[in-house]
Amino acid sequence: MSASTNGYEFTPSQDWFTQNIPYWKSLFPLVTSPEPRILEIGSWEGRSAVFLLTTLCAQGGEIVCIDHFDLMHTPAGRERHRKLSQNLLQTGRPFRILPQFSVPALYALLEEEIARDTSTGFDWVYVDGSHRADDTLLDAELAWRLAREGCIFIFDDYNWPEQPVESVHHPRRGIDAFLALHAGEYEHLSKTAEQYQMILRKTSEMRIGFLVEQSAERRFASALSLGIYLVLAIDTSYAMAAAVTIRSATEKTLGRMTIYIVDCGICVEDKEKIKSSLPERDNVTLVFLDLPTESLTAELGIAWAKVDMMKILPVERALYLDADMLVCRSLEELWNTDLEGSSIGAAVDVGFPMGHDGVSTRRYFNSGMLLIDLAKARTRLSELNARVHEMKDARFRDQDVLNVHFAGDWAEVNLSWNAQGLGTYAEIGSADRDTLALGDMKDPGVVHFTRPIHPDLVAVLNPFVQPYTSKPWGYAGAPGHPFKDEWWGVLNETAWAGWQGSTQYHGMCEGEKQKAIRDSITKFETRVRFY
Repeated sequence: MSASTNGYEFTPSQDWFTQNIPYWKSLFPLVTSPEPRILEIGSWEGRSAVFLLTTLCAQGGEIVCIDHFDLMHTPAGRERHRKLSQNLLQTGRPFRILPQFSVPALYALLEEEIARDTSTGFDWVYVDGSHRADDTLLDAELAWRLAREGCIFIFDDYNWPEQPVESVHHPRRGIDAFLALHAGEYEHLSKTAEQYQMILRKTSEMRIGFLVEQSAERRFASALSLGIYLVLAIDTSYAMAAAVTIRSATEKTLGRMTIYIVDCGICVEDKEKIKSSLPERDNVTLVFLDLPTESLTAELGIAWAKVDMMKILPVERALYLDADMLVCRSLEELWNTDLEGSSIGAAVDVGFPMGHDGVSTRRYFNSGMLLIDLAKARTRLSELNARVHEMKDARFRDQDVLNVHFAGDWAEVNLSWNAQGLGTYAEIGSADRDTLALGDMKDPGVVHFTRPIHPDLVAVLNPFVQPYTSKPWGYAGAPGHPFKDEWWGVLNETAWAGWQGSTQYHGMCEGEKQKAIRDSITKFETRVRFY
């Protein structure tokens, strides 16, 4: 028997909703969209849908209702569909009914949402479909992908009394599995464990996921959720600098990112400090990788970790950055660079654009930033290993080896992605350097603080290259470099915050300065005795 209230048709004996109204109203201030989008799985006759349309959406918004209505095969199913349609129409607010089982309906919504240009996702999701635990889990998984960050996400029947909570015919097990899987991606809004509904607020970004065809445009890449694979290779001496590189990369790049650090000898304390330097985001993952057995790094030194990493990275494409870099723009543009069949992408070396006496005269790249097609590069690893041993004493070691090995097999990347020598030698003209598009470095995507941490006395006093070139955290600083202050600013957002003002830092600077003086005196005295 139906009763009509303000034109709505509801069955009085089937009111499983009204008791939720006071608490639901208390959640409305958490919805920030002026025109909320609502998704409801399991609408029955529409009591909750009518309530939301006439309150939360009173000034704008819409609802999508999913219910199978017995697939219209029964009189009862057809009647519920009629009542829901009539009740929603009576609100005068926008609505849509999907008369399907929840999974195909949610898949259809996912496909639609990924094609939307704006206003993707929902602000309020109500999961009240099947009581089976596995059905509830599947509904929640698909709906979670449609939920915007900040979405109010409600499970009904968490404390449903008609079945034992451990039964597959009770939604509790499915809801608990969902909560465990997505720990860290939500905050609990339910007041007590005994509350009939489980209510969450989503704190992670929307990720639609896996419904994009291979031929989709690049603008859908974030939906695939593979993200960027960023790689560094360091020992403890570069842990602090690596934290700056990683922190700046994650601050400027908001999409999914997996960061691999090849452990060339990092102490436990520094590993923990690097971890704590990451922003609190669920779409950033940090993984430490051990060097391969019989590594070149162990045999010849850390300079060769770039070769070792090609053997152990569990991916087919990677972006390698030296730990003396500062990321100033999103890395997505760089990551999506078309290598046009080459094994690597790199920027020309500003110091030696055409190489040097130790290598053939040809376009010569800086190896501080490498975009690597690992699948292709690995086809010649044995050849690369052999070349390392042949050229282990080369002037610029790994950089020389990589230039020789990948000659004719590298794509030139814009200098803005490896901006070298800013404020120093990039300003000094030369026949080779004048051929470069140095203007591209005025708005850098990645700044590279090249040359040594602690320069020797000769470099500091060299009248032909002033200001001299060194790294911000060394004893001599980086005078004249336009991004040195920004580097320190990012450092203060890491676990090394305050290092610049510490007595430890100033003691290190004084010690390294005195060492540079002593080393220079020793060289001077050796040279004088020689003559």
